[in-house]
Amino acid sequence: MTTPNTARTQHTHTLAAAAPTTAQFPDFPPRNDLMNSTHLHDPGNQAALRLHLGNPDTTIVLGEVPIHRNIPSGRAGVRIPDLLVAFNIRRARIIARKGYSIQEQGKPPDFVLEIASDSTADNDLNAKWRDYANFGIGEYWLFDPDWGQRYPAGLMGWILVDGRYEPITIHQYGPGMYYGYSAALGLYVCWEHGALRWYDPVAGYLRTHDEERSGRLAVADQRDAAQQQRDAAQQERDIARQQRDRERENRLAAEALNQRLRAEIRRLQDEA
Repeated sequence: MTTPNTARTQHTHTLAAAAPTTAQFPDFPPRNDLMNSTHLHDPGNQAALRLHLGNPDTTIVLGEVPIHRNIPSGRAGVRIPDLLVAFNIRRARIIARKGYSIQEQGKPPDFVLEIASDSTADNDLNAKWRDYANFGIGEYWLFDPDWGQRYPAGLMGWILVDGRYEPITIHQYGPGMYYGYSAALGLYVCWEHGALRWYDPVAGYLRTHDEERSGRLAVADQRDAAQQQRDAAQQERDIARQQRDRERENRLAAEALNQRLRAEIRRLQDEA
């Protein structure tokens, strides 16, 4: 007989058997500000970069992924960038571990970016700057939508050279428009009137969600206009066919009437 206690014990054993045995990074509380949502997720900048870079099995473009040299037993020494990009890695291992183990992957991430917030700006400029260099992360970028309010500038970047971060040159190309080149991504990182943008030297801007939607609407409008033209042309053909049918019917009716008239004339002539 199975009692409630027996069933509970069996259920516990089942859960224990099903529990993952893979070592994982510790859980971290979610970030409590809106900066990532506002500048990465809502406009689609993270998704646009992921789609552009492709190779989803070996390339990762994710936000708030814990990084450490190995899988830590606690939170000490773990860094969590707002955006991480890494090539030629085992993506499935990162998902399973709930974090990026540099030792397991055999390489550090190639690119990290931090979005400025009041609670993290000082840490981004100091402790994270040092730790990312020590981790061997190839490029480190900072983005402050309110230019100079939290960081010394709205857009800053560094590239790792011989174990030390060297600044990436930031250019101004218009009022409220700045960019720096990311060799890791093969893209320009842009600060445009407080918005983060990616620019491909060949294909142009990686489009935001709104731009994708506008593009789809434009294509849909073009399709609708083309369909309207096809419908109008078909309507003209239908009208022309109906006109030809009426003319044919009228012609046949006139010929039939002529035949009856000629027959009637012959009959009258014969009677005369």
